[in-house]
Amino acid sequence: MEIEIVPFEIKDYDEVYQLWQSCEGIGLSEADSPNRIQRYLERNPGCSFVARKDGQIVGAVLGGHDGRRGYLHHLAVHPAARKMGIGSSLAATALRELSRQGIDRVHIFVYADNRAGIAFWERIGWRLRNNLVLMSIDLQNRFTD
Repeated sequence: MEIEIVPFEIKDYDEVYQLWQSCEGIGLSEADSPNRIQRYLERNPGCSFVARKDGQIVGAVLGGHDGRRGYLHHLAVHPAARKMGIGSSLAATALRELSRQGIDRVHIFVYADNRAGIAFWERIGWRLRNNLVLMSIDLQNRFTD
């Protein structure tokens, strides 16, 4: 029952989306539609991965960068497959690829009330940044020209 970590391909989308839905702390929106995920994968080749156990996807992570900084999104491990090192292996695999592509700092977004998620990231060496505030603006329907 070896865990195999391989690049995330769009053919994995349905199974990965079901995984995301099964995991607390993953916020899903229109940005996670098949077309948007395909675009993300195409813009960030080789940075996103899935973990397979007995042919089934039990973990996934989206990784990408803007040329300066890297980002990990939606790291998820099926509840029945946790505590096996899958999450840390997925993160390490994505980070190794981002580093290979010249990225020297990576950020993640974790819901403030996701204590288990925060504890996981701290356990594998990430640190909380208290000197930043995340701000967002929705562009949908903002520009009609």
